[in-house]
Amino acid sequence: MEALAHHSGATVRTIRAYQDRGLLPKPERRGRANVYRDTHLERLHQIAGLLDRGYTLASIKELLDAWDTGRGLGGVLGLVAEVTGPWSDEEAGRITRAELGERFGGAQDDDAVEEAVKLGVLVRVPDAPEEFLVPSPQELAVAAELHAAGVPLLAITGHLRELRTKVEHIAGRFLDFTTEYVFRQYLDHPPTEEEAAEAASLVRRLRPLAQQAIDVELARAMRTMATRHLRRHLDAEAADAEAAEAADATGAVAVAAEEAFPAAAPDRSLSLPGSVRLPDRTFRAVEALVGPENVAAFVAAAAEREVQARAMDALVIEPGAGQTAE
Repeated sequence: MEALAHHSGATVRTIRAYQDRGLLPKPERRGRANVYRDTHLERLHQIAGLLDRGYTLASIKELLDAWDTGRGLGGVLGLVAEVTGPWSDEEAGRITRAELGERFGGAQDDDAVEEAVKLGVLVRVPDAPEEFLVPSPQELAVAAELHAAGVPLLAITGHLRELRTKVEHIAGRFLDFTTEYVFRQYLDHPPTEEEAAEAASLVRRLRPLAQQAIDVELARAMRTMATRHLRRHLDAEAADAEAAEAADATGAVAVAAEEAFPAAAPDRSLSLPGSVRLPDRTFRAVEALVGPENVAAFVAAAAEREVQARAMDALVIEPGAGQTAE
């Protein structure tokens, strides 16, 4: 067992646990010794590979039992490899801490780097403290472009965190959809070798569809939302300009009324014995002309002008009046 542990990389304790769970065949007994063969080493490698892909020991036991009973494991492992393998043709890259600073305009933001590591945008290299693995160079390039456009680094990582949550929700809905209508027939029982191979082929065919659907819908949504956003922004600016023009015109009317009729100026007090109600039609017409804030000034100015006009009429000497006979 110690030799098997040495060659497999597993501990003696782990090997014993696998044996107790029935994951590892019993060794051949020779006298007082237990002999392990290459089949045991291969089985340990299979278990390690399935664990790396996220399978539980209970699920691995079912798969291995299917293999041991002659149903075959090749198709199942092919399906597992198809699902857990890369879903993108993008190749990972590497970048040093100095190169990272240059990509982001000389910024040395340790907090942003830690956030990027937590999100998996950067992966530390154990033997190289000043170097990072970049699983998606495209994602890093997007972040660099956003930062060059003026977006703070922590705002970029915060947006990515929010975006990732929503994208994972979309991915889950897509998997639920395809499981219900496509893969249900393969998952309600332990698949045979042929069924697993057929399911793997379907995964290869359908895998690009999710990204294609998202690309099309994202482009449509971005165009719709960007157009709406721009229109709303421009409409707001136009409304502000119209309001400013109206305010200027109203101010000009108020100034003219104040200059022409000082008694009606807003800063003069006007003592009236009582209130006078205007007809709604008249009030609306005045309001449309000078604005609601200048209605009182306009009415006072109009009244004052009428009073002055009547006073001037009274002072005019009619022909023949006041003339003496010679």
